[in-house]
Amino acid sequence: MSEVKISAEPRTEFGKGGARRTRRAGKVPAVLYGHGEKPKHIALPSREFAAAIRKGGANQLFAIEVSDGTQVLALPKAIQRDPIKDTFEHVDLLLVRRGEKVTVEVPVELTGEAAKDTLIVHDHDTLSVTADATKVPDHLEASIEGAEPGAQVTAGDVTLPAGVELAADPELPVATVTAAPTAEQLEATLPEVEEATEEAEAEVGEVTEASEGAEAAPAAEGEENAEARTGA
Repeated sequence: MSEVKISAEPRTEFGKGGARRTRRAGKVPAVLYGHGEKPKHIALPSREFAAAIRKGGANQLFAIEVSDGTQVLALPKAIQRDPIKDTFEHVDLLLVRRGEKVTVEVPVELTGEAAKDTLIVHDHDTLSVTADATKVPDHLEASIEGAEPGAQVTAGDVTLPAGVELAADPELPVATVTAAPTAEQLEATLPEVEEATEEAEAEVGEVTEASEGAEAAPAAEGEENAEARTGA
């Protein structure tokens, strides 16, 4: 994976208020740390950072040039996103050096097609590997070509690029192949699904009725008090 050059500015405002102002200015609040260095708070341009992550993935290597003259290499360690806006809220960046070994989680993609009438369960979609900080793969591949029901692909079965070592348990399941349910089996489960749906709807109805009853009671009491005052 090639490194992406990105500019940054030192950040002097901290806390939620400072972070919000940084994001409103079109930047992502971030912190650089590692190698025993004091954490350095910076702001990254949102658009450039987002484009790099979309293209290179969560393990994209950045060559960061801070406006105060600091130049470093860093890997994203933790990325916080806004699930509604799909924007970046904050980034932790780990300082690295060329030739340094790092342990990271790398996505696993399944390739090929399993045997007919099967279902694939993706047990783990990332694997922990150790690699040169400047040569972290953007993904790994695991083949399920022709796999029959009962077959399982483990971490040890995944082919690793040169210079990359598996850090996870070799027996960790990556994907499991199961037999697809038959039409008869699906039909047999329909009554159970319908019964569960009816029970859920009945419970919702009971809760709604109870809520309406609780709201009606104070109103009724208010009307009775009003009538009593009128009679008096």
